[in-house]
Amino acid sequence: MMNGILVFLEAQGDVLKRTSYESITAALSIANGAPVRGIMIGGAKEALATAGEYGLTSALHVTNADDAVFSTERVSAILSSVAATTGADVVILGANATGKDIAPRVAIRLKAGFLPDVVALYAVGSRLEADRPVYAGKATVRVSSTAPVSVVSVRPNVFTAKKVGGTLTVESAEVAISVGRISQVTNTVKNEGVLDVAEADIVVSGGRGLKGPEHFGLVESLAKSMGAAVGASRAVVDAGWRPHREQVGQTGKTVSPSMYVACGISGAVQHLAGMSSSRIIVAINKDKDAPIFKIADYGIVGDVFDVLPALTQRISSITGK
Repeated sequence: MMNGILVFLEAQGDVLKRTSYESITAALSIANGAPVRGIMIGGAKEALATAGEYGLTSALHVTNADDAVFSTERVSAILSSVAATTGADVVILGANATGKDIAPRVAIRLKAGFLPDVVALYAVGSRLEADRPVYAGKATVRVSSTAPVSVVSVRPNVFTAKKVGGTLTVESAEVAISVGRISQVTNTVKNEGVLDVAEADIVVSGGRGLKGPEHFGLVESLAKSMGAAVGASRAVVDAGWRPHREQVGQTGKTVSPSMYVACGISGAVQHLAGMSSSRIIVAINKDKDAPIFKIADYGIVGDVFDVLPALTQRISSITGK
């Protein structure tokens, strides 16, 4: 039986990111009676208010983190220190941008086994096992950790966050750490009202089939009607049509939304690596032999300039957006 599971909770303003709720759900799925505790480093304490709804009963709010200057080293050191002090043998983080930065550093500090970007978790006796995609998402392998401590990062939008109710007890404390050279974020630019493709439940992405940046309004209109985030292929980003934050693929962001709509995207292996684990994939392409159709659940063979306006109009009539 596990001694305990420590879940990293990441806040955005005064609310937790969805990856935090998903990490709680993942932890509870393997707990088998072991205590599950959350930890939020910095941020507003109010953000923890809803964590209890997802089954978390205990959380630590670390108050000596500098919210104005995010430091990977400082956060990693604090998380590692708390894991060691509490005797947690599993540490779980979301595999978003922050989690991918912190998780391997925590694993090194704890001399732990590291299971990154997992899509399923299993507690098998004293051993922790997980499924994770390999070969650009073409296959899934079962990996395991037999180390005394394991650090796990869970792919966003895979472990569906489940509300189970409960009461959360929050302890606020400072955690003394000693770190050497510290890198820090000196400036943050927020895109107010813009959904992050890595966090969104629905993503609508555009590719070279749109023929130019001036036509991306078709993708944006469809995304707005569905309450979705806007994504883009690498070719589109490299051409300067869209910002890098929207890039989906091996060299961009890995997404696993409930629905992924690929508009004018052929389906190069690098792109598939970033979205093939989406629950439902819809492909729109005028080339019936485009590779994207091989993994699509639904496919529309047609010109995006004809299909997108009609699809947007129909969905808007239903959603009112």
